[in-house]
Amino acid sequence: MATRTDEAVVVRRRRPAATALVVLAILAVIAAAKIAEPFIVPVIVGTLLSYSLKPLVAMLERVHIHRVIGAAVVLTLLGAVIAGGVFLLRDDANAALAELPNAARKVRMAARENAQKPEGPIGHVRAAAEELNRAAAEATSGGKTTTPAAAPAPQPTQIQRWITEQSSKALDVIVDIGIAGLLAYFLLAVGDAFRRKLVRVAGPTLTARRITVEILDEIDTQVQRYLLTMLIINTLIGIATWGILAAFGMEHAALWGVTAAVLHIVPYAGSALTILATGFAAFVQFEVVGRALFVAFAVGVAATAIGMGLSAWIQGRAFQINAVTVFVALLFFGWLWGGWGLLVGVPLLAVAKTTIDRLPSLERFIPLLSDEPKTAPAAIAEKR
Repeated sequence: MATRTDEAVVVRRRRPAATALVVLAILAVIAAAKIAEPFIVPVIVGTLLSYSLKPLVAMLERVHIHRVIGAAVVLTLLGAVIAGGVFLLRDDANAALAELPNAARKVRMAARENAQKPEGPIGHVRAAAEELNRAAAEATSGGKTTTPAAAPAPQPTQIQRWITEQSSKALDVIVDIGIAGLLAYFLLAVGDAFRRKLVRVAGPTLTARRITVEILDEIDTQVQRYLLTMLIINTLIGIATWGILAAFGMEHAALWGVTAAVLHIVPYAGSALTILATGFAAFVQFEVVGRALFVAFAVGVAATAIGMGLSAWIQGRAFQINAVTVFVALLFFGWLWGGWGLLVGVPLLAVAKTTIDRLPSLERFIPLLSDEPKTAPAAIAEKR
């Protein structure tokens, strides 16, 4: 009896050390993922791309087209569709870019007119700041006038530095997409060979291999379902944005519709960027703040109703993941990998939920991810 009591005391004393080791291990994994972003992100994107294109390659294989050729054909067609869309919208894009100097000038003039109003809050703040500057100058110089120093060399503005940084990041994104495309091709070409190797690595027992096969099958289904859902929702958002802007008489409505559909790939942030961009374009075209705000409001209502309401309902039924967990996961992956993290955050969360549902050792985390108030044993029993 005393021996069991002593063992229990030892176990309780070791728990804080074990917990500290687990926390340190998690922090080490997060730090490694942050440092290895140039390697991990293309691998994840390429893997997700292979999952999404796998049914098309399998369909070509059923008509006796080898996977190596079928994968090349599918990726080539995907690139051709993207290039064709860019080619069709190039005139609208060039016209929109040509209007940027005029748009910047209109915004500058509007800001100047608003700032020059003496009765406004900005005018009062500016007058107070000028008085404080005069008081400080008189106190330091004793009332004597000082010779103004030579003007320093002009430095790049914050906007110019931001544009330069984004141009460099755009090149990195193109490189990542190219690497992800190559990885997707190799995964599609080998077919189930890599999958069979994972099953063999899972363990020698039949139970371990069966669980691994179930996890891989469920991941296939979840990822393909998520990508199909995003395709439908983004298409609806693009059509709705195009219809709203066309009804208001906006120029390049088709271009803005495609832009809204593409930006909505990034959850939350994509909708916010679409609202700001369309509102800015409406102000540049109509030069009326009220009308621009109304256009942005209409686009925001459509993006919220389709992108958040319909998307949350469909994804909730498809994945049964807690909405709070999804939002926190997006914040984490967005901090970890930026825009790529926002893009792959939900698929990675679906993969994690699938793995947790199938492993009894992780059953305590099921209520944290699940959208339904089920106990862990009940959820595992239902899966089985």
